[in-house]
Order: sequence, then structure tokens, then C-alpha cells
Amino acid sequence: MPEIAEVETVRNTLKLRILNKKIKEVKVYYPNILLDDIAHVKQCLLQESFIDIKRRGKWLIFETENYYMLSHLRMEGKYFIKRVDDKIEKHEHLEIVFEDNTSLRYHDTRKFGRIKVLQKNELESFEPYKKQGIEPIDENLSANYLYQKFQKHHLPIKTLLLDQTIISGLGNIYANEVLFDAQISPFKKGNRITKKESERIVLSCRKIITKAIESGGTTIRSYTSSLGVTGRFQQYLMVHKRESEECYNCKTKIKKEFIGGRSTYYCPKCQKR
Repeated sequence: MPEIAEVETVRNTLKLRILNKKIKEVKVYYPNILLDDIAHVKQCLLQESFIDIKRRGKWLIFETENYYMLSHLRMEGKYFIKRVDDKIEKHEHLEIVFEDNTSLRYHDTRKFGRIKVLQKNELESFEPYKKQGIEPIDENLSANYLYQKFQKHHLPIKTLLLDQTIISGLGNIYANEVLFDAQISPFKKGNRITKKESERIVLSCRKIITKAIESGGTTIRSYTSSLGVTGRFQQYLMVHKRESEECYNCKTKIKKEFIGGRSTYYCPKCQKR
């Protein structure tokens, strides 16, 4: 599943390849991928050009002169850039054709991703966007902010780190890595997290996510880049997908358990309950 580092990599790659190209056609092959009707999407995008691509959490924000096209990749969404006469593949659900006869195609095997087109003044009132918390590398992410949020919950800290209304863009891979780096048990209840532990989480978020973005994200079976970019952060994973392997710090075997339905990897010695 693409998380903040992978979405940032997609954003930066697309910015190099599709900006300032006029859109001459919009083709929709699976209407349910849209949170709008097809006519609205076409009306908004035709003859426009993407002048920038932004990101908020896991949302890609394609900006034109008058509109924003928001795209959430969910589990397996990907973007391809192809020639307009290339065959339409089975799971390509949206095609944006540019005047240079290249096309941007949204590919999603599981069809969980969603796309929404908004007027610019509607962005801040779009509920999924408005609910996003502070990003893990944002300087506004503070120990006090997290401590206040955590104190309200009896849920495990692993579950809270995946709550996009608290920290925006942090997903399962990086939540596992952040908790290991901060040496905090993923089972510890939110209201038992101390201010010092909140500070460690802030520092670990910045360290892990900055490194992941520099590495182009993490390429694993559930997510690989479709734009010719291969992530390298999997080389630095300390616990994720390392069940029964030795901890790099203490040689204890890494364990895997499920918390809130999500696979959780941790070292039982470095992250004592």
C-alpha cells in the first residue's frame, strides 16, 4: 500500500513529466473510481493543464488554473504515462490524454482508489481533506500535540499512529518502523504514552520518513512504482516483514502479531510491553 513516501515519489516523478500539457480528452473506463459524475470531470479538466502537483497525507492534488483533481491511491493505485495508442490494460480505469499524444492512466487492480475534482475554493471544505492531521515531517508535529491526542484514547499506540486525523500519511510500514526506532511497544495504550515517548515518536517520524522519501519509498510486493522509480527504503527496514529474523540491535527474533487487523512487526526486547 502506498504511504506518504511512495505518494511523494509519485508526485515528484509526475511533476517532471506531465506539467503544462493541455488536456484534450478524458476517458473513464470505470466510473466508480470517481467521486463525481463523468460529465463534471470532463467539463472541469478539458482544455486545462496541470500546473502543479501537491500532496496532503496520502492524497495527490493535481492543480489546474481553475480546479484541483484529488487522487487517493488506497491499496494498489498507480499512475502510468503511455502513448495514446498503447493498448488499454484491464485495470486502467481513467485516461487523461494530452495534446502531445501521451496519456496519464490510473491503474488500480482492487478498484479502491478514488478521484475527486473540486473548484479551488472547495478544497478546504472537502471532508476527507479537512480531516487530515499533521504530517510526520511537518515542523508543527510536536510532542505536546501528540501527547494531547494520545491521552484521549485507550487504543494501542500502533492503531493511533495509523489514524489519519492525528498523523497524516503514516501507514503500516512506517508505523512499525517508527515504533521500533522510538523503542515503544506497539501494544501500549495511547493514554499511557508519556510526553517523553511522544517526543521520541516525533523524532522517529522525522528520521524515518525523511530517509524513506530520500530513498524513493519502499518497494515491496504490495506496492511497486509504476513510473520507472524503484524505492530503496526496504534496505533500511528494521522490523517490517522481518518476522522470525534476528533484531539488528539485540539479536532477539522479530515477532509478528495483528493489532486492529494490521500486521505489526516488533522486537519483544527492544519494545517491551
